[in-house]
Amino acid sequence: MFETRPNRDAEVLLVGRSNVGKSTLMREITGHDVAAGRRPGVTREPNHYDWAGADFVVTDLPGFGFMEGVPENVREQIKTEIVRYVERYAEQILAGVVVLDGSAAVEIIDRHSGPESVPHDIELFQFLQDVGVSPVLAVNKMDKVDDRDEQLDAIADRFGMYPPWKQWQDTIAPITAKRGNIAALNDAVRERLHEAGRDDLFQFF
Repeated sequence: MFETRPNRDAEVLLVGRSNVGKSTLMREITGHDVAAGRRPGVTREPNHYDWAGADFVVTDLPGFGFMEGVPENVREQIKTEIVRYVERYAEQILAGVVVLDGSAAVEIIDRHSGPESVPHDIELFQFLQDVGVSPVLAVNKMDKVDDRDEQLDAIADRFGMYPPWKQWQDTIAPITAKRGNIAALNDAVRERLHEAGRDDLFQFF
């Protein structure tokens, strides 16, 4: 499983729960259709997109968390494969984009928070940091959010970034992928590419 990665030295990775709009975002970044479904958990294998002549790939990993009609052991297997993939290619991953549903993220995180548990999104964000991958939060579906700054402040807080969120604009990127509004994410990813000495990849963002 997950053995389809093209042989590329630089990678930008999209990860997140099912149904947060990763495949739509992937399409927006690459300009090419990728499999996207209305039902959560449609993407079970990584979607890779690489450009001819560029030593670079964008990867959309399968969604994790609850997926209707998907047995728990399969969900756990997908999560394990995601972890293995990130560990294996950590040195090549210049930015790890954790995609959130801006209209539901705080509620989901709070529902899964407790003394014995860390919500998947936060766990993944911290895991990326632990393996040396610079994470970006792409807060998607912002067109559905009324109290924009309040919601983004709450998200910053949940991820250990002291509000106001605007002081974290290199990490928190509010977007609406479905409408093509991803400029904030492009800026954050470019920051990561610049840090890695790969300004040549700006053309893709």
